[in-house]
Amino acid sequence: MSDLEPKYQKILLKLSGEALAGKNGYGIDPEILSGIAGEIREVVNLGVQVSLVIGGGNIFRGLAASSAGMDRASADYMGMLATVMNSLALQDALEKEGVKTRVQSAIEMREIAEPYIRRRAVRHLEKGRVVIFAAGTGNPYFTTDTAASLRAMEIGAEVILKATKVDGVYNADPAKDPTAVKFDSLTYIQVLQKGLQVMDATATSLCMDNDLPILVFNLTQPGNIKRVVLGEEIGTIVKGE
Repeated sequence: MSDLEPKYQKILLKLSGEALAGKNGYGIDPEILSGIAGEIREVVNLGVQVSLVIGGGNIFRGLAASSAGMDRASADYMGMLATVMNSLALQDALEKEGVKTRVQSAIEMREIAEPYIRRRAVRHLEKGRVVIFAAGTGNPYFTTDTAASLRAMEIGAEVILKATKVDGVYNADPAKDPTAVKFDSLTYIQVLQKGLQVMDATATSLCMDNDLPILVFNLTQPGNIKRVVLGEEIGTIVKGE
């Protein structure tokens, strides 16, 4: 156990599927997967209860397939299956780091994952296991952002850590607009009114209704997950008034 005192005791880390793809833009980069697993291990060693939700955009994006003419429900279910693949990959990487894990799927597939049961998830976290929530909410038309908000509230997480490729929330895309301004802090209402790309509107509204903070930070900077958990002021915090 470290002498450092974490700011948060129970977190939900939301990763995009694209984060696992690296420079390839698709699939899973084993080096990036290993790096993320190593950072999560450091946070677990602080005594923090860690749960995760991973997107599936590096394998299949339901919304894109739907816009190309595929039935939306079918496309979303395929996207959910992509998140299961990412979850199993991260589980393997974490266990190679010596971290005990459980994957819980919202779509039942007992041969490879536990069914999602809230009380069981809470018990796993209490025992120091990392719980990876796969297959979104199990329903089409809902994103993995919404799944992250829902699961975070169900297990009593103190914060959602939204890992991205930029160091917070900007008023424009900093990769395209050099004059883009970064926000250190935002309210839920500001995010919704300005249409800022933090999480989708359903996920943001859920967090607002239950006063659950969202902290957006840069995953590509090594050590940032631990820094956020220890309370360093990096990224952008979204909270109530």
